[in-house]
Amino acid sequence: MKYRIRHITEYKYAARVSSCYNLAQMVPRSTLRQTCERNFISVSPHPAFTGKRTDYFGNTSYHFELQRAHKTLIITSESEVEVSAQHSALNLDFGVTCADALSLLATSKDPELLLAREFCLDSPMVRATDELREYAAPSFAPDKPLLSCVADLTRRIFEDFKYCPESTTVATPLNEVLANKKGVCQDFAHLQVGCLRALGYPAKYVSGYIETLPAPGQERLVGADATHAWISVYSPCEGWFEFDPTNNQIAGDQHIITAWGRDYFDVTPLRGVIFGGGESPILQVSVDVARI
Repeated sequence: MKYRIRHITEYKYAARVSSCYNLAQMVPRSTLRQTCERNFISVSPHPAFTGKRTDYFGNTSYHFELQRAHKTLIITSESEVEVSAQHSALNLDFGVTCADALSLLATSKDPELLLAREFCLDSPMVRATDELREYAAPSFAPDKPLLSCVADLTRRIFEDFKYCPESTTVATPLNEVLANKKGVCQDFAHLQVGCLRALGYPAKYVSGYIETLPAPGQERLVGADATHAWISVYSPCEGWFEFDPTNNQIAGDQHIITAWGRDYFDVTPLRGVIFGGGESPILQVSVDVARI
């Protein structure tokens, strides 16, 4: 599947911003299952400096500086991406068991596995706790295939938690999400990452987009799509596999990866420092994902 993606972020400030320094994660990755064929980022007002680099996790980071006074900032990222479904022949009833996965993670010296182990560690926004371990435990058994157990955890999060956009913020801690049983895709991804790490399995936070299809007979709304989040879990000898707890599915060709890291902190679409601006800036984000 091929997509054209348009991601617009607009800030309106109460007072003038004299200058700002920003980092954007808006360039889709090229991975085993997707290829970013084109990306162009425009900034208004025109920046004094722009640059791209590859970060620690292999994501493309876009840096820009504005050194002129402004009260509005608009960043537009336009991309064309070719995406395929992951592991189309995947059978969750077979594969490395939970017990074998933990044993290999503890003893193997395989370079890929050693690199994966860093995603077992706590990160700024995800800390493994006894509560997360207890919630996840019923989905896992030593003799069951790991990926089958991850799929069951994905289903349980989907069924146990309510999608409620007004219930959390970026700063809402995981223990509140677990207690209140509601949140958004970012919360559910953090929750599943935390559950997997609490049990000893490497898990990444994945940021990107998902194509949303309209109800039958209705027109697709431009700008109705949004940034999305899901997870990727590592199974020794098998590789990384993506699951979407918000939609209870294995990530497919409608899931377009922008970046991955330990949690949202590593892959924030836009962050930076501004000088001035007053209080309570107005933020508007529009994402349009269209099939070509």
